[in-house]
Amino acid sequence: MASTRLPGTPRLLRALNDRAALELLLERGPLTRAQLGELTGLSKVTASQLVERLEERGLVSRVGEQAGGRGPNAQLYAVRPGTAHVVGVDVESDRVVAACADITGEVMGRVEQSTRDTDDPVGVVHNAVVQAASDAGAQLATVRRVVLGTPGLVDPGTGDITFAFNLPRWHRGLLAALREDLHTPVVFENDVNLAAVAEAESGAARGVEDFVLVWLGVGVGLAIVLNGRLHHGSTGAAGEIGYLPVPGAPIPRDASRRAKPAFGQLAGSDAVRAVAREHGFRAGTAADAIRAAIAAGTEGGPVLDEVARRLALGVASSCVVLDPPLVVLAGEVGQAGGTALAERVQHEVAAITLVTPRVVPTELTEEPVLRGALQVALDAVRDEVFGSTLG
Repeated sequence: MASTRLPGTPRLLRALNDRAALELLLERGPLTRAQLGELTGLSKVTASQLVERLEERGLVSRVGEQAGGRGPNAQLYAVRPGTAHVVGVDVESDRVVAACADITGEVMGRVEQSTRDTDDPVGVVHNAVVQAASDAGAQLATVRRVVLGTPGLVDPGTGDITFAFNLPRWHRGLLAALREDLHTPVVFENDVNLAAVAEAESGAARGVEDFVLVWLGVGVGLAIVLNGRLHHGSTGAAGEIGYLPVPGAPIPRDASRRAKPAFGQLAGSDAVRAVAREHGFRAGTAADAIRAAIAAGTEGGPVLDEVARRLALGVASSCVVLDPPLVVLAGEVGQAGGTALAERVQHEVAAITLVTPRVVPTELTEEPVLRGALQVALDAVRDEVFGSTLG
């Protein structure tokens, strides 16, 4: 029987130790050699060798000293921020927002641009990425990945956009054009999926392996996270709950005609505003209408009750299939509704199905799609940069 020992095991162990140390420096740094040894369980000699390797690779640098104890002060080490940069882009129907972060995750530059006067998506993204990097003081050559969050479907096989309701100029072939233009890896991801990534990283879904995020905005969308991973489906359409054929709204026979889908008609922003108007609350946006109803106290209760009843149809249809322990309500309406709306949806779902997920409002109030885009980009680039000794 052949030996099961793998050649190069010491090199593999060194690489794994290096990666563990880099993660610790990101989470808890700066740290001394002794602290790294203690946290990783390595001996002082091995920890010192590890730090020397990371210095030689240009991944860490000395950032100060820690006083105390006998002898000379201990050197403090941290991950070098300029090792690599990433850019996240949130694409909406009338604007794009781009942010550039260094490999530690610190956002160094941010730009916002209107897209009302142009129909050139390559030019729009190019300008946003270049300006965000420039604002961060980063060379475009150090930008290792660009992640764009867009509404619509992204083909899991090709990575290209296949359908974007609000972005008619965004189409197949755009991904290759952007990669050629920027000379760096570019990735598309559905915007609601990115909001879920951000929620899992630093929002209401921290530490939860299985959950769904319901995005309540102009339309209605769903992100599905199973075993800590996004579920896209075979065509990228997993979570397009706006198309659920629910009672109470006409069901279009041809989705490609861009007719409003059934659940979208029932629970999208136009529908929420209409419900609020019926009860005397007039506002420019659905979120403002919900906030006005909540501010009115018991008088606004019927608005939240009706909106929750409608939302529960889509939430229950999803949860009776997936049975997640947690549902996060996000988007402008989910955020505005807060706990008052979430509790009503939770009660209604439990009343009409056998599942009883906990329903909570989002904890992220600012740019969750952009935050998710940056996180996805950082995860990929850290794997590339920190794991380079595994090859």
